[in-house]
Amino acid sequence: MSFWRSDGLPDYGGATSMNAGGDLSPPRGLVSHRSQKKHSFTSPALSLGLQTGTEAHMNLSRITGDENDSRSGSDNLETVSGDDVDQEQNLRKKKRHHRHTPQQIQELEALFKECPHPDEKQRLELSRRLCLESRQVKFWFQNRRTQMKSQFERHENAILRQENDKLRAENMAIGEATRNPVCSNCGGAAMLGEISLEEQNLRIENARLKEELDRLCTLAGKFLGRSTAYFAADNIDVAPPPFPRLLPELGVGSNACFAAGLVSPPVTAAPELFPPMPTTINPLHGGAAIAPLTSSDRSMLLELALAAMDELMAMAHMDAPLWIRSSDNSAEALNYDQYHRSVRHIAGLPPAGFVAEASRQTGTVIINSLALVETFMDSDRWANMFSSIVAKNRTVEVICNGVGGTKNGALQLMRAELQVLSPLVAIREVNFLRFCKQQAEGAWVVVDVSVDFIRENASSGSNCRLMPSGFVAQDMPNGCSKLVWVEHAEYDESQVHLLYRPLLRSGLAFGAGRWLATLQRRCECLAFLLSASNSDESGAITASGRRSMLKLAQRMTEAFCTGICESSAHEWTKLESHSIGPDVQVMTRKSVGHPGEPAGVVLSTATSVPLPLISPKRLFDFLREAGLRSKWDVLSNGGPMYEMAHIAKGQGAGDAVSLLRASAVSSNQTSMLILQETCADASGAMVVYAPVDVPAMHLVMNGGDSAYVALLPSGFAILPDGGEGSLLTVGFQILVNNQPTAKLTVESVETVNHLISCTVQKIKAAVFHYGD
Repeated sequence: MSFWRSDGLPDYGGATSMNAGGDLSPPRGLVSHRSQKKHSFTSPALSLGLQTGTEAHMNLSRITGDENDSRSGSDNLETVSGDDVDQEQNLRKKKRHHRHTPQQIQELEALFKECPHPDEKQRLELSRRLCLESRQVKFWFQNRRTQMKSQFERHENAILRQENDKLRAENMAIGEATRNPVCSNCGGAAMLGEISLEEQNLRIENARLKEELDRLCTLAGKFLGRSTAYFAADNIDVAPPPFPRLLPELGVGSNACFAAGLVSPPVTAAPELFPPMPTTINPLHGGAAIAPLTSSDRSMLLELALAAMDELMAMAHMDAPLWIRSSDNSAEALNYDQYHRSVRHIAGLPPAGFVAEASRQTGTVIINSLALVETFMDSDRWANMFSSIVAKNRTVEVICNGVGGTKNGALQLMRAELQVLSPLVAIREVNFLRFCKQQAEGAWVVVDVSVDFIRENASSGSNCRLMPSGFVAQDMPNGCSKLVWVEHAEYDESQVHLLYRPLLRSGLAFGAGRWLATLQRRCECLAFLLSASNSDESGAITASGRRSMLKLAQRMTEAFCTGICESSAHEWTKLESHSIGPDVQVMTRKSVGHPGEPAGVVLSTATSVPLPLISPKRLFDFLREAGLRSKWDVLSNGGPMYEMAHIAKGQGAGDAVSLLRASAVSSNQTSMLILQETCADASGAMVVYAPVDVPAMHLVMNGGDSAYVALLPSGFAILPDGGEGSLLTVGFQILVNNQPTAKLTVESVETVNHLISCTVQKIKAAVFHYGD
């Protein structure tokens, strides 16, 4: 193609023009090579001057951003400098624009989404596949990245403009408010003045507390099943503040706005309404440091209580395949595979060495659901109801007393020691939450759950984790309640003797069956004693004397239960070196000034033995029979015993309090009185007795105060072994020296050990022939 016309002038493709002097001018957009020597024309406008028609229009579209993603390469013209004589080399060679096909654009866009910066190998592969030059692919990606960057910058600029407009509007509003300040209390004009740093900090703290309050009120709405507007009223029963010094920090106004007690009463409250509680150990922080519960601790406790309630309700209402019934339909065991699949549980993997036990039991008790809830939310009444299971307990802190004067929504942090009446099973120490909620009229739920799941060191010193456990109670028309009881726990099995491990895994020791059976027996006993027809069968005791005698028997049984295991209810000291065998436990303590027990050195010894072929009922009947005591009791002096007084405590013959007299074998011996209490239910039985002073018992039988009658109990605890036999625990408490400062002698220990071993041998020999 020639660039020269026939008249010898250069051909500019019809784009030349004649100036006023008649000289030819290059097209607009071309610049003389003299001024642009050794430089390339990079402006896109230059290419438009050399193109006509559609090509110029397409390049203009690329400049304005249209179809920028469908073009590649460069629309540049290159000029080469040379001598003025050779004008052919001064012209820039035109490069024809290349338009990508839709298929090529699609392929390029797909790779750009995956890799905006392809390497040389990827570009070569793509150019080969799309029939493009490597340079074209490279330039397309450069242009595409530039376009993306421009779009992002435009978007970011738009956001910044919006924020700037918002800040300008706020600034104007603040300026207007500053010019016309208004008092928030009275609504009048405010006097501006300097705000102290302390007041400013208080305002910041007040704002933070209000935000926390709003969050907790929302949680309380779910917690109690009420709307958040309810908590603005003054019908919330807030727990007393455990630490008076926290009142300025937690007080946020005149209203008690949070049902769970997270907001303390105002400082101006009467001191008798909110008595200070003693400083307690915070179980959420390992139980070692003395510290109150913080608002964060209480929030975690609330969430844990709600999650535990949901899990308990699921386990109480679901049947098979979650629960598997025994062959005789007497108990239900948990299917753990189904539990992990179908129940949303709060616990993860148990600590090393821990095993799980779970059981469910359904039954009827002679008590309405409201009275039962009141009993459980009172730690003293709860421990009294289950004295054979609860060795020691206390309420660490009442987080919420409930709403509307009821226990609905009541939540408290508790600490307890749970026991099986055997020295071969370690005490279970649990720190747990107790949460009570009313589901409907006459329907209540009480759930217990260990706080170990949220404490800082969940495995420090705890031998048991209480999973969500408790009961669902529904009132019945006859004044009774139907209960569905669930017990679920993880415990350290290494602290359990091999003899009792099957018992614990089956749930017969701490399971739902034992809790429910104990509750049924105690409620039947209370109902029976309140009936007008109940009286002393022998007629030797007045009504007031009967009450005093029952109270003395209850104290005796509770003392026996606390002496079997190494509980902290009494300051027992275990004597390992004086044990006659690995299965015999010997403990000692000094009794000084304790009403109801003699002063001096008290020795307690206990052991557990299996009786595989003797049923619990047969063993219980043998031990409670007064006429057979001479076969095993050394206090009978080898002679017969007869019953002076008998007070029935239930419909069954086994629940009773008796006063026994041992006949004097010779004139040199004085007769002795023995107070005995017997009880039995589906979970086991007990026979507890203690020698008592004759004048003191005459005073009690006439209605006198039994609190100062000194006694040391002994007795037996009977549990089923899971088969046809029994597990018998024998325990003695004996005063070995009436001087509290006296030292324990080896002879005293050997005497007590001989007593317990001899008693066990006599019972084994005699009970096999009982009933033949």
